[in-house]
Amino acid sequence: MLRKILIVLLAVFFPLIMINAEDQYGMKPYPAADEGFTRQVFRVPALENEADRLVEIVVGKTLLVDCNPTRFMGSLESKVAEGWGFPYYVLKEVSGPASTLMACSPDAVKTEEFVWVRGDGFMQRYNSKLPVVTYVPEGFEVRYRIWTAGSELGKAAVE
Repeated sequence: MLRKILIVLLAVFFPLIMINAEDQYGMKPYPAADEGFTRQVFRVPALENEADRLVEIVVGKTLLVDCNPTRFMGSLESKVAEGWGFPYYVLKEVSGPASTLMACSPDAVKTEEFVWVRGDGFMQRYNSKLPVVTYVPEGFEVRYRIWTAGSELGKAAVE
């Protein structure tokens, strides 16, 4: 009898435990940052229809730049926390900074600007139930922005 009660309780409460895993376990599911990397975390708020949103993970650093567009290059790799199934993201290698070679005005002043890493893997699905955990090389910063789907749908033509 006790065994049946335990099975019923487990069946009822296990989904609730998984939903609140982040609250319960904090960063325990995620590996520590490797040497030369930092683990940076942000959380997005709960929304009514999260399927209409995407999160853009923006990695970069503030540099002193001239009039030329400047960028870093790299790819954000998606991984899964072993034994947990929670996603996290790793930026293993960054190249640059690179910029165009336009001639700037002789009196142009260099300014501080947040220079982004461009590449694949930076757009991810919106999920308020888990933190967004990103591992980046030391010296880089993680920011984010939320993208929202418009209500208009285009229609393809048969060709």
